[in-house]
Amino acid sequence: QMQLVESGGGLVQPGGSLRLSCVASGRTFSRSTIGWFRQVPGKEREFVAAIRWSSRHTYYADSVKGRFTISRDNDQNTRNTVYLQMNSLKPDDTAVYYCAEDTNVILSNIRNPAGYDNWGQGTQVTVSA
Repeated sequence: QMQLVESGGGLVQPGGSLRLSCVASGRTFSRSTIGWFRQVPGKEREFVAAIRWSSRHTYYADSVKGRFTISRDNDQNTRNTVYLQMNSLKPDDTAVYYCAEDTNVILSNIRNPAGYDNWGQGTQVTVSA
């Protein structure tokens, strides 16, 4: 069973940057698709970005394209960390950010939370002056 732990959240001013990390334990990401989602109280969980570990193909929500970058670590020995670099942050980016993983995510489910079996506990990102 894979465990996921997010870190890197916090309070940042509009226009600022944060880098979130998602670290896996239990097994590696070698066959995974890893997604970042976010949620605010009273709203559904929203897709942010995803990466196919082996191909490095990336996918983004329109709302974050050009501002956020998802990437993976290049250490062949660990293969267990995915990052979300968030630049030009806006108040609307305020949410709890979750990392999710699955080894069988079909393309049509990349942006669907139901396509992922393993989830972290989330990390709070607050964008405010």
